[in-house]
Amino acid sequence: MRDDAVLLGRDGVDDLDAILELRSDPSAVLRSVRDDAPALFTWDYERSRAPLSKLYEKAKSAQWNATTDLPWDTEVDQEMLAATSPMQGPEMLAASGVDLTGTAFERWSKADWTNAAIEQQNWTLSQFLHGEQGALLCSAKIVETVPWIDAKYYASTQVMDEARHVEVFARYLDEKMDGHYPIDPHLALLLDDVIADSRWDITYLGMQIMVEGLALAAFGLAQAITQEPLLKQLLRYVMSDEARHVAFGVLSLKEFYEGLSDAELAERQEFAFEAAVRMRDRLVGREVWDRLGVDPKEAMRVLNPFGDDKNADPFQMLLFSKIVPNLSKLGLLDANGGWLRTKFDGLGVTQFETWTDTTIEYELLDAVTADREAEASEASEAS
Repeated sequence: MRDDAVLLGRDGVDDLDAILELRSDPSAVLRSVRDDAPALFTWDYERSRAPLSKLYEKAKSAQWNATTDLPWDTEVDQEMLAATSPMQGPEMLAASGVDLTGTAFERWSKADWTNAAIEQQNWTLSQFLHGEQGALLCSAKIVETVPWIDAKYYASTQVMDEARHVEVFARYLDEKMDGHYPIDPHLALLLDDVIADSRWDITYLGMQIMVEGLALAAFGLAQAITQEPLLKQLLRYVMSDEARHVAFGVLSLKEFYEGLSDAELAERQEFAFEAAVRMRDRLVGREVWDRLGVDPKEAMRVLNPFGDDKNADPFQMLLFSKIVPNLSKLGLLDANGGWLRTKFDGLGVTQFETWTDTTIEYELLDAVTADREAEASEASEAS
């Protein structure tokens, strides 16, 4: 297995200088990534993978219209939205034993903290937007590259889902907030790696398991926290799609990975670790601190130091709650002597291994939805 210097391009996982060295280009409009993956036709049209066929049928009936199904006339109060932001304020920091004396935050007023929370919200939703466009490109690539007709059918519905997700986040940011931030450079590098790799299963692993898994957890947390009705409903719709997407990845890769050699699994383990670190690094949000006039390194030392379990941001840790159990189900945590498990121990996220994986979670969600639909139908008939 390769060491961190080769995988990450830096000697230490928690090297803040290296993490903050990457910057986004706010003037960039297009990003070109070369994709040499072969487009595969299949003449085997038998739908032999029942779980994928079930997902496909569900996806066809679960399409929603971003224009007509959301109440876009809702007035959005950004200060109220900021009040439910997970960004830690001075009271929470003090309760955690963080001393702001001598830092830039010592002089901040309540208005400064509110403004920071608004910027953090804009930045977070912007990364959701850019990640969804990455998912749009990747799902289109899966249609081309996956060898199974069942998976091609399902991936075609995901293309429509992702286009809708890009549409709603772009509209929310442009109409209800103050526009959007550029893509975080760490997220951009991860999307580059996922798209450029010629192996179809790496597209699944990078997007369906890693990026979409983190997004599903982030959407769930944001949906539970926010009191803004339009965003709450928007996220609920998006989450219903994302749960299917992640389940699609787990179902497809579990079958494929059972036939791989240790050497092939090692390559997937390394990719998963690199992707996890890239996603964690992007949460630094350097662009926010640059806009607020705060040294990003100082902000990280005060608000979210890496490598310190006592002070680690629980919000950031929870973002891995969907990823780790799914990687465990795929057998990647314990392959090759538990290499990835050891790496995740270092990131402090192995604790989520026993949480429900997304295929089981989706089946439970699907059952609850079916029960509600049946109850609604019975009530309608009775009336």
